[in-house]
Amino acid sequence: MFQYETVENFLSGKTILVTGASDGIGKCCAETFASYGANVVLLGKNQKKLEAIYDKIEILSPGKAIIQPVDFNIATEGDYQNLSNSLAEQFQKLDGLILNAGILGARSPIEFYPSDLWHETIQVNVNSAFSLSKALLPNLKQSPDARIIFTSSSVGREGRAHWGAYAVSKFAIEGLMQTLAEELEKTSTIRVNSLNPGGTRTSMRKSAFPAEDPKTQPLPKELMPVYLYLLSEESKPIHGKAIDVREFEPANYLPK
Repeated sequence: MFQYETVENFLSGKTILVTGASDGIGKCCAETFASYGANVVLLGKNQKKLEAIYDKIEILSPGKAIIQPVDFNIATEGDYQNLSNSLAEQFQKLDGLILNAGILGARSPIEFYPSDLWHETIQVNVNSAFSLSKALLPNLKQSPDARIIFTSSSVGREGRAHWGAYAVSKFAIEGLMQTLAEELEKTSTIRVNSLNPGGTRTSMRKSAFPAEDPKTQPLPKELMPVYLYLLSEESKPIHGKAIDVREFEPANYLPK
């Protein structure tokens, strides 16, 4: 697994928004970024969990976190615009957008896939990422060196039976990343990539593979060096790339 050594408080002065911050990888991202000096905006559906993470960050990194409860299944365009306006009032700029929120949906053949769950999975996994990106681009453009990281999956790069809406949503995320990256490449300093974490010891992984020994998968904290690198100045040339955490080496993604 990739290792990255950096200085204490190297994210000081940066503001990073993390979706799905109430659990798993998103929670670990929020805690890690705050520990390196970033202001973190915690987005998630479960306010009780968000408050617990806020309290933990407040003890270790006082004043570094704010909570924004959002239910992506029902959030409106107005809700996203209000979020953008609120962030603009509190912070001069947004330096990072980690689009990590997602639901598994059903593990079912397409023929028998519940239509309501299909629409919910696409709404939470894809449409919220589009709406957030659209609403927050003005905030990100205020930063001289912003990052957008979309969370992908191996089943979003090669289809797999019974992964249904989740797989399709991750294919869509890859397309959204590529489209946005090309649009922003010569018009802003925002760098956009997708990141496939691979199997990780989270509650979603447990739901997808209930018979699997969780100890065979890495903890979210083992992925953090890649996230930190992608937020660093060193990663500025990496743009529009579909990145795999397990195989990550900067030289493989830097321009030749």
